[in-house]
Amino acid sequence: MCRACVSPLIAHPSLFDQPLGFAGLQPIAPTRRGFMALSTAGLLGASLPLIGATRARAASDGTVDTIFKGGTIVPVAGAPAAEAIAVSGGKIVKLGAASDIMALATANTKIIDLQGRSLLPGLIDPHNHTVLSALYLELLTDIGYLKNKTREDVLNNLRQLVANAPEGQWVLVSNFDNLLQGGDLSREVLDSISTKHAIFVWYTNGHDACVNSLALQLAKIPEDIGELPGGSHFGRGPDGKLNGLVYEESGMLKVISAGMPKITPQLATKAINTFLQSVAASGNTLVHEPGTLKSEWIEPFTKIAAQAPVRTSASLMYEDIKGFEPYRKLGLGARAAQLPDTLFMLYGVKIVGDGSNQTRTGAQTQPYLNETFSGTTNFDAAQMKEMVADVKAAGLPVLIHCNGDRTIDIALDAIEAGYGSSSEFGINRIEHATMLRQNQIERMKKLNVEPSFLMNHVTLYGAAYRDQLFGPERANFMDPAGACAKADLRFTLHSDSPCSPVGSLRLMQTAVTRICEIDNSVIGADQTVTAQRALEAITIDAARQLGLADRLGSLESGKDADFTILEDNPLTVDPSKISAIKVSETWVAGEKKFG
Repeated sequence: MCRACVSPLIAHPSLFDQPLGFAGLQPIAPTRRGFMALSTAGLLGASLPLIGATRARAASDGTVDTIFKGGTIVPVAGAPAAEAIAVSGGKIVKLGAASDIMALATANTKIIDLQGRSLLPGLIDPHNHTVLSALYLELLTDIGYLKNKTREDVLNNLRQLVANAPEGQWVLVSNFDNLLQGGDLSREVLDSISTKHAIFVWYTNGHDACVNSLALQLAKIPEDIGELPGGSHFGRGPDGKLNGLVYEESGMLKVISAGMPKITPQLATKAINTFLQSVAASGNTLVHEPGTLKSEWIEPFTKIAAQAPVRTSASLMYEDIKGFEPYRKLGLGARAAQLPDTLFMLYGVKIVGDGSNQTRTGAQTQPYLNETFSGTTNFDAAQMKEMVADVKAAGLPVLIHCNGDRTIDIALDAIEAGYGSSSEFGINRIEHATMLRQNQIERMKKLNVEPSFLMNHVTLYGAAYRDQLFGPERANFMDPAGACAKADLRFTLHSDSPCSPVGSLRLMQTAVTRICEIDNSVIGADQTVTAQRALEAITIDAARQLGLADRLGSLESGKDADFTILEDNPLTVDPSKISAIKVSETWVAGEKKFG
């Protein structure tokens, strides 16, 4: 049974209105009027000249397009602090003293006064399930913890959705968190909400759901239904009757197929565009989708990526590795391969090694708190070595999802057997690395393997890890960024959207404070890092882990002009206020995309 970090259920082929559901995706017409206008334009499918062509024209005439000055310019790495920065043709020309940069201006140069704001390299989310997040948010209503703090809030939200739903329409909701919102729901509880509207509640872990009696009836689920393929099954109460809980993809698909509208190209186009606009509004200029973009979606996805407000990037699943073959000519390997006339790139190969610690399916070397079981890996050591060897033979880096420390052991054994300590084909990564041990940090350093932490684990689940899953000692070492910093092991921070909210500033704040917002406790005070180190994790190190260190992640002459402009400086504000800093503008390839 494979529990990925996010279930691909929402992108199952049966939910689309045509065999290659995304084949009809249309390019988005760019707009200067912000989020809502561009979302509307997405429905029109208009086509304008591609970004690459615009950049080529601007770079050829030798002029400086834009100069930014009058604020704090944070280069992060590779350049001294600057008073001004000049951009031309989508590239950084020079940064330094304002007088030197202004000397490059011509009558056609646009001068932007930052008015005291802070300009940083564009923020990068190296693990974000873009397409799944887009469809998930478009088709289901979010009732998660950030919107409903208590059990009663959840139930009241459901009552309101039922009251507003037209007769016969299913109420489809997502992001319910059994750890933070009062435990599992049940058929009985949902029946008390409605017996006239079918209700489907998808858990935030992506692998569980709860439905009411009408949903079971309309989906034609018999009371005596047994186990389905992939370990999927329907929960039962003490009386042996179905209790409304549904586990794993095939069971959830059987139910949701009866109530979800078919995904059309128009709907998918609108959903992806809306989501990427929210990404830009959060300050991110690049998101990387690890494993959930299918190879047959690459070509149609480029139609959207060509006009998207942010850069997009993807790795393919191990099972889909042959899907890279048509793109070999682009130079796949240590450096990300960019598709022509678009800001969409391809990188590595993902393997899902275990499940989620929150559902006790991450594989540990010690049992979970007050339990006798320790989770299971999706593959044994021999299988993992064979898979990693295949990725290495393809000349690509590997990204291995590992929430439990036992899975990390198996993954590192496989990487050492396949790559040794070589990073010739790019940086090999351990995704999440939630329960990483000190000796594994030292081993990763020797093997040139790097972790990427889902730091929202700490702010959302730190108390649950401490009190329900692992106990204080083990929980205090979860997502151990501080220990990595002391060992000089570079790391990145990611959102794993839709498993947690987009926004790299939130990740940065948690890395610096380690505060769990559930009870305001500090989870592992010795695992905090400096604001500078946390900023590097969402800029230059994220760029390196995606094969883009020569193009993105720091403000240096010749690099691409991707900027995030903030109302305050995250390096100097109260660390507990970092996530509250307003994103003023985002610029990608020298063009303003949000603001």
